[in-house]
Amino acid sequence: MNKKKRHGFWNVLIVLTLIICVFAFIIHYKNWHKIEEGELRILSGIYYQKIPISEIDSVMLVDRIPELERSNGFSWAATEKGVFKDSLTDTKVYVFVDDLRQQKIRLVHDDSLKLFLNFKDSLETQKVYHLLNEELLAKLEDPN
Repeated sequence: MNKKKRHGFWNVLIVLTLIICVFAFIIHYKNWHKIEEGELRILSGIYYQKIPISEIDSVMLVDRIPELERSNGFSWAATEKGVFKDSLTDTKVYVFVDDLRQQKIRLVHDDSLKLFLNFKDSLETQKVYHLLNEELLAKLEDPN
């Protein structure tokens, strides 16, 4: 007599693992951002930043990011994401760069915390830069 082998547990485990891997790929695939209620929110995988626009000191476009030491994060092809350390000033630098070949937004907030950000689409990077720049100019014009 043949006994049926039950592989239900392993099948569920394989499917669950595949779903988790696809989900991890989707949330790391690109930088997700939202500007609302006076805050800039950036999500890329496990890296998340919520920056009040009122605390932004400067916004500028740069071609390259400086030499940094990786605290944690990853680099793959033209993508670089994670938390880095600036060895000159000994401060944290958050990097959310989808394409190292394109311009990046350099954002300084809270007097010393830096963030580098860009998107796969350079037009989206330009759009976010102009939005942040307008918000910063509006903040400077209205000191209340």
